[in-house]
Amino acid sequence: MPAVMSSDTALSPTGSSSGQLLGLDGEPLRIGVLTSGGDAQGMNAAVRAVVRTAIRLGAKPYAVMEGWAGAVAGGDGIRPLEWDSVGSILQRGGTIIGTARSAEFRERAGQLAAARNLLEHGIDRLVVIGGDGSLTGTNEFRKNWPSLLEELVATGDISAETAAAHPVLMVTGLVGSIDNDLVGADMTIGTDSALHRILEAIDDISSTAASHQRTFVVEVMGRHCGYLALMAAVAGGCDYVLVPELPPGKDWEEDMCSKLKAGREAGRRESMVIVAEGATDREGNRITADDVRQVIADKLGEAARVTILGHVQRGGRPSAYDRWMSTLLGCAAAREVVSMEPGSKPAIIAERHNRIRHLPMMEQIAATRAVKDLVAAHDYLGAIQARGASFGNMLELFETMSTPPAEPSTNADSTPSSTARPKRVAIIHAGGLAPGMNTAARAAVRLGIDHDFTMLGVYGGFPGLLDGDVHELTWADVEGWVGDGGAQLGTRREVPTIEQLYALGRAIELHEIDALLVIGGYNAYLSAYRLVTERDRYPAFQIPIVCVPASIDNNLPGSELSIGTDTALNNAVVALDSIKLSAAASHRCFVAEVMGRKCGYLSLMSGLATGAEKVYLNEEGITLKGLAADSERMVESFRSGRSLYLVIRNERASVNYTTDVLAHIFAEEGKDLYDVREAILGHQQQGGSPTAFDRIMATKLVAYSLDLLAGALKRGEPTASYVGLVGGKVSNHPLDRMNDDLDRDHRRPRHQWWLGLRPAVSLVSQNSGTLALEDVPDFGEAVDDAAGDQR
Repeated sequence: MPAVMSSDTALSPTGSSSGQLLGLDGEPLRIGVLTSGGDAQGMNAAVRAVVRTAIRLGAKPYAVMEGWAGAVAGGDGIRPLEWDSVGSILQRGGTIIGTARSAEFRERAGQLAAARNLLEHGIDRLVVIGGDGSLTGTNEFRKNWPSLLEELVATGDISAETAAAHPVLMVTGLVGSIDNDLVGADMTIGTDSALHRILEAIDDISSTAASHQRTFVVEVMGRHCGYLALMAAVAGGCDYVLVPELPPGKDWEEDMCSKLKAGREAGRRESMVIVAEGATDREGNRITADDVRQVIADKLGEAARVTILGHVQRGGRPSAYDRWMSTLLGCAAAREVVSMEPGSKPAIIAERHNRIRHLPMMEQIAATRAVKDLVAAHDYLGAIQARGASFGNMLELFETMSTPPAEPSTNADSTPSSTARPKRVAIIHAGGLAPGMNTAARAAVRLGIDHDFTMLGVYGGFPGLLDGDVHELTWADVEGWVGDGGAQLGTRREVPTIEQLYALGRAIELHEIDALLVIGGYNAYLSAYRLVTERDRYPAFQIPIVCVPASIDNNLPGSELSIGTDTALNNAVVALDSIKLSAAASHRCFVAEVMGRKCGYLSLMSGLATGAEKVYLNEEGITLKGLAADSERMVESFRSGRSLYLVIRNERASVNYTTDVLAHIFAEEGKDLYDVREAILGHQQQGGSPTAFDRIMATKLVAYSLDLLAGALKRGEPTASYVGLVGGKVSNHPLDRMNDDLDRDHRRPRHQWWLGLRPAVSLVSQNSGTLALEDVPDFGEAVDDAAGDQR
C-alpha cells in the first residue's frame, strides 16, 4: 500500500488557463464552509462572503450542512454552492446552511465518515464558523487527517491516489459567538446584534419600570464571559451587574441593595440589575436572576420582576456591523484558506482594533478557555485582563456612573478637604444632531461629578452660551438620558463669528467656566478651533478645551468613528432592507441616496451591509464612462435573471449626476427590462435611540476627555485637543494642529481608513470573472494603508 503523501509535499494551488485554482489532482480547488455550535446573527453574511470570494478566486465552494453532522452523514449533507445560492441572505438571522452539535463527530468512526464524505467531493480546505468547541474539534480533525486517510485507504474506502492528492486538511476559522468570549478579538460574529436585542428589551422594560417605580432583574447570556451583561449595563444605564469574571464579595447582597436604595433616593424611578447566566459567588455557587429577586424582596421589601431574555438574544436580523464586518471576515477567510501552504498552522480571522487580523487558532482558544480557570483560581484580575483593557475600564466606569454621589457631610466638626471652589466644566453641543449626544452628556455629568467638578449644561450650542442659557447639572438631572435620541441640551450649527468672540469671552468669564467639553460635529470642531486660534486676543479662551466627535457623517479628524455613525448606519440599513422587500415581486432597480455630505462612510458601509451592487462616493466621483459601464452591467444582470439591483449614492457624490439623473439614465438604458425607483433616506438616519455601540463609545470617549481636562486643570495648562478612536484605541490630538489632519475643502479627514474596504463591494456583489489572488485585497493591510499616518 503506498504511503499517504507527507504534509510537507508542495500543495500550493496553481492556476489553469480558465483562471480556476487547481489542486494536486488537477481538479478545481474545492472549499467547504460550515457553521457549527450555537447560531449567531451574521453567520449568513460570513457564509455569503466565503462562497462568493471563493468563486471569484476560481475555487468551487460547498456547503457542509448542519455543521459537522452534515460531513458525517454525507449525501445531501454536502452540497455545491453557486453565486445565487447565497443571494438575499444578508438580512436573515441564523444560518441558512444549518448548525448542530454532532456527537458522532467526536468519535473516530464519525471522523472517518466525515473525511470520506469530504473527499468524495474533493474537499480538503474548510472555513469553519463557530465557537471555541467547534474550532477545537475541527483542529483535532485536522491533526487526525493523515491517519484517517491511511485507515480509509486500508479499508478500501478511498484510493491511494485520492489520499495522495489530499494529504493535508487546511482550515481557517471564524468565531461565531454572541458571548464575545474569544481572547484576542474585540468583537465576534453575533455579539453586536445580541446587544441590540438586549438594549431594545432594557429600554422597553425601563419605561414600564419607571411607570410603577419598580425593580427589574434581567438575565442575559454569557456562561463564562460577562461582555454582554457589562456592556448592556453601561449602555442601558442600569444599577448593578453580575459578571462571571468578577464574582461579588460575600456581602454582595448588602452592597447591591444599598446601591439600589441610593439610586432611588437620588431620583431614579426604576432600578435595573443585569445578571450574566454564568454569574457565581466567590465559592463558585451560581447566582441566578431569581436569587437576586429574592434578595431584593428580603432586604428591601420590594417585589422585583424577573425577565430572562434567553434565545431572543440570538434571534432577529443581524445589525449593520454584523453584516459588513462578517462580510469582510468571510472574504479574508476564503482568501486565507485558498492561499494556505502545507504545514501552515490554522488561523482564526478576527476583528481587532477595527482591523481584520489573523490569530493563531489553538493559542487563542487555549487562552479563551483559560479564563474560567483563572476565575476558579480566584485570579479575578487575570480574568479581567484576559478580556482586554476595555473590559476592565468599563467595569470601573459602570461603577462610577451607577453610584450616586454621597451627600456632603453636615457635621460641624468635619473639615473640608479644600477651600477652593470646584472647577466648573461646561458641556456644549454644536453641529448637526447625532444620536448618542445625550449619552455623552450624561456620562460627562456623572463622571465629571466624580472628578469633583461642577458640571454646567449650555443649552442651544454656542448661541446659547452667548444668550447665557447655562445651568448646573446634577447627577439626577441626566437620569434617563442614556438611551434618548436627540439632544436634551440642544445643538446649533452656527460657528461663532469674529464679531461674537468678545461677547463669547465675556460669557465664559460671567459663568466662571474653567473648561469646555465640546461634543459635536464638523462645526463644533471649527468653533473650538476658532477659540483656540484667537486666544492671544481674548484671554477668556485660555482654558482647557476638548472636542468629542459626534456626527452621523463620520467626517471628523482624529477618529475613525464618531458618536452617532453606527446608529445612522443601522437606520439606513433598516430602510434599505424595506426598500429591497418592496421590489421582491418585480424587476426593479433602486437608486437610494444616503447622507454623509462629502464623506462616503455611510454609503459604503450601507452598501456592504445590504449587498448593494454599486456604491457611488464623493471620494471617487462619477464619470460618464463609468456610468456607461455600470448601465451595461445592470442590463446584463437583469437579462441573466436578476430581479433586484440596488445602487447607493452618497448625497454629495456628484453635483451634476444627482440621484434623479442616475435614475433616469438607468431607466433609459433598461427600457422595458426593468423599472427604476429612487429613494432619498433623509433625516430618519439621524433619528431614533442610539445603538449600544454608540452609547458605549460615547461613554468611553467622554471618560477619556474628562481625564484630559482634569489633568490640564490640575497643571493649570490651557491645553486644547480633539479625541477619537484610532486603531481601536482612544487618543488625543492638539486642536491647533487640526488642519494637518483635515481636508477643509471636502470637510473630511485627509486619511479615511474605510476607503481600503471599497473593493469588497464589487468582490461579493458582482460575479464578473475570476480574480488572481493578488487582486483580492488583504483588507487588514488595505485598511492600514488607507488610515495613513493617523495611527
